[in-house]
Amino acid sequence: MKNRVYGAFALLGLIWGSNFIFMKWASALISPGQIVLLRILCGFVPLLLFALARRSLKWRHLRDTHHFAVMALLATAVYYFAFAKGSALLPSGIAGMLSGAIPLFSFVVAFVFLRQEPINQRTLLGLALGFGGVLMIARPWSGGDAGVNTQGVLYMIAGSLSVGSSFVYARLFLVNKDISPVALSTYQIGLALLMVFLVTDLRGIERILEDKIALSGLVFGLGLTGTGIAFILYYFIVERLGAVRAAGVTYIPPVVAMLIGSVLAREALLPASAVALLLISGGVYVLQTGKKQAQVPLRP
Repeated sequence: MKNRVYGAFALLGLIWGSNFIFMKWASALISPGQIVLLRILCGFVPLLLFALARRSLKWRHLRDTHHFAVMALLATAVYYFAFAKGSALLPSGIAGMLSGAIPLFSFVVAFVFLRQEPINQRTLLGLALGFGGVLMIARPWSGGDAGVNTQGVLYMIAGSLSVGSSFVYARLFLVNKDISPVALSTYQIGLALLMVFLVTDLRGIERILEDKIALSGLVFGLGLTGTGIAFILYYFIVERLGAVRAAGVTYIPPVVAMLIGSVLAREALLPASAVALLLISGGVYVLQTGKKQAQVPLRP
């Protein structure tokens, strides 16, 4: 059983880390909104089947639909769109590295709105290291001549801020509800699918069929595995290892994204980028170990 759990742990990190190259490939053919729509659609189907098999969905849950809608907006629709847009504007490895800062934004939002997160020398050091890594990637002082698209960095930050805000909302309004995580995810992604469908221009979406590699990456990489199966693996790991130990999976995707970008997309792997990744990962580690209880970031 332990081997299965840690196998799932490694697989989830690999799945999340590979999402960025799939988004990059798809962005050459279709819009970020269309990427998100197809991703959610392909991910929702296996998740719905899993929830139905476990009998997790209850009619009484409908009374909390308004909370599910907010979570759908913050933790799926806006989050996925911002990351798809950021991945289109940035090298996939850089986008993946920036995603490693999600726990930093989660901490800041929780501190501002919940006032429950401890501020001490260790957490301040963690924030300084982590955001120092983000600045090292963005390099705003370079005036846009460093090869990193500032707008892309801002989209990645917006996505991280959106999903960070969703954690706070869930803790305020959903944490004490008698709703399983699988059911919550199913409602969240289902409503997000409806939201994205209503606002997405479908013209040209068929262009994804022109590239079988990009199509396979979107359907199977981002949708089936990156959204549907990833949620199932995530809750399996949390159930077996607990929230604190499961949080360690967040260290894997930025490294995987950087390596995949370097090997498959031939993106330049600069020493400064590696240092920035170390700063972000180190900052997250210091921040989490400086808190009374580690918060588990929920990813794509």
